[in-house]
Amino acid sequence: MFALSREDFALRLLGIGDGPASFNAELTAMGGRVVSVDPVYAFGGSQIGARFDAVSDDILEMVRRDRDRFVWDDIRTPEEMVDRRRTALERFLVDYEGGRCRGRYVAASLPALPFSGGAFDLAVCSHLLFLYSHVFDAEAHVAALRELLRVAREVRVFPLIDMEGAPSGHAGAVRDALTAEGFRVSIECVPYEFQRGANQMMRIAAR
Repeated sequence: MFALSREDFALRLLGIGDGPASFNAELTAMGGRVVSVDPVYAFGGSQIGARFDAVSDDILEMVRRDRDRFVWDDIRTPEEMVDRRRTALERFLVDYEGGRCRGRYVAASLPALPFSGGAFDLAVCSHLLFLYSHVFDAEAHVAALRELLRVAREVRVFPLIDMEGAPSGHAGAVRDALTAEGFRVSIECVPYEFQRGANQMMRIAAR
């Protein structure tokens, strides 16, 4: 979803809104350097796992009901989707407590991050900005991205659709605001699409 290259895996990476995903565990096992940020990391692993168990049936029912809004190529069924999420959760939980002690999982949230300027080479933000356009207005998106650009040289955000599957109404305003502030902003297609129409990311960097 972020069109990451082999060279990107060698960078100092920051993941925003990572939640109980296996990205940090897998990249660390490969020798990468990554810090994940999410408010949920204020909780212990057992609490995070219990929360997934509490909502997994609801997620499955929602995806079954709205299955036409998804692309069933790599993932073939709603049941397989939930199974994959559970596998990722289990990988995360094995890594979580030790990783949290080592500072790889940080409980924080935008628009204020506890890192020094330029601490990272690349920040990636998945399924938070733009997806929740009904919660965060354009100004909130710009403030969040300014903060990410303070701590990282480049930022990539995926997807650019909202919860209804429509293009986010904030993407144009955010692009124009950051371009006016001197950043390079591009919208690029990526080789990933699970939510139908969600196959673009926004890439932002200093000129």
